[in-house]
Amino acid sequence: MSSIHIVRDYPQPPALVWRAVTDPDLVPRWTATGAGGRPEGFSTTVGTEFRFLAKPKPGWNGIVHCVVLAVDEPRLLRYSWLGDGDGDGDLTEVGYRLEPHGSGTRFTYDHTGFTGVGGFFMAQLLGSVRRKMLGVGLPAVLRELDASG
Repeated sequence: MSSIHIVRDYPQPPALVWRAVTDPDLVPRWTATGAGGRPEGFSTTVGTEFRFLAKPKPGWNGIVHCVVLAVDEPRLLRYSWLGDGDGDGDLTEVGYRLEPHGSGTRFTYDHTGFTGVGGFFMAQLLGSVRRKMLGVGLPAVLRELDASG
């Protein structure tokens, strides 16, 4: 089984990082460095069904179906992930873990459950995109939130 595991430290407090990664108006601003997914119908309530909508690509219609599985604000968010495409995608799970770290936040991103050769390649592709989102996109949004008070 393949997975994505990314750890980033941000100088902002957990409450601000939580806001940036869960506010439906802010999420597209940091995901724009990747596929630009925006959440539709998202809330931090367990059981919420929502979708990420992005620009379609060959073999993928740009829609990911998700269900919120666990929430412990501002420490944990977990949701299922099922992308529409050619019909043989894995049902996987995404987790965000936020922990105080020094005067800021340690953010851990995990995306697990990829199976087979196709899953291995999907994890490689998504991992590269997620590293850019969390290394470039999210820090930019956090800086803007800091500047706006």
